[in-house]
Amino acid sequence: MSRDSRRALVRQLLSFGLVGGVGLVVDIVVFNALRTTVFEPHLVHGGPIIAKVISTSIAIVVNWIGNRYWTFRTERRTTSRAAVLREGVEFAVVSLIGAAIALGCLWISHYALGFTSVLDDNLATNVVGLALGTAFRFALYRFWVFSGRRRGASVAVAPLESRSEVLAP
Repeated sequence: MSRDSRRALVRQLLSFGLVGGVGLVVDIVVFNALRTTVFEPHLVHGGPIIAKVISTSIAIVVNWIGNRYWTFRTERRTTSRAAVLREGVEFAVVSLIGAAIALGCLWISHYALGFTSVLDDNLATNVVGLALGTAFRFALYRFWVFSGRRRGASVAVAPLESRSEVLAP
């Protein structure tokens, strides 16, 4: 990996971290506001899960904007509405899987293990779930959603004859 490539990767990691940090603050504030009020577990069965779904959905929108226009600004697809829509759908899919990782950690902690305090819920979802989900999301955003190799360029396929010549020893 060249020095410029390493520098670009470090820049991406730092900006991804900062965007994620803003999204995390949004997620935590909304989650705790909902979890301790309208979705309090004693008032609503499944309240922590519902609160997390809402807070994560809001954070996904914040992260989409930050990652699209800052972290992956040079890799994003800008050629057509269809490409942008596809990128948005891919971002949402990856984000939802990342959210499912955090939700799974919360569900296991809260319901399977019985750790039900506000602190326990936050540790499960915003520490363990966040760490696992972040690694998953960065990898897929970088290599799938915002991959510069997929920037709307069509791949030329060589005729069979020329491909066999290339593959011949």
